[in-house]
Amino acid sequence: MKFSEFIEKLQNQPEGVRKIILWSVVIIVAFCFFAVYIKFFVGKRIEGFQKERIIKELQLPELKEELKNLPIPGFEAPGVKKEELENVQEIIKESQE
Repeated sequence: MKFSEFIEKLQNQPEGVRKIILWSVVIIVAFCFFAVYIKFFVGKRIEGFQKERIIKELQLPELKEELKNLPIPGFEAPGVKKEELENVQEIIKESQE
């Protein structure tokens, strides 16, 4: 079937069928453009995401060291001696290291 025959056959269709075909083609083309947009533009942004740079900017290693040195808040528990709580705090600090 030649292109001119296809166009002629399309022109002979009722108006409702032609509108359905038109909107179907428009939706398919729009979907293709959207897929290309996602692949090239959004994909480039995701590739450009540099985890190491962000960790450095947030200063996470320094924050982690500061958190290790923070004192563990004490709490009062009935029947537990202060020395026992200090021993537990030391064990917790050792396990974090």
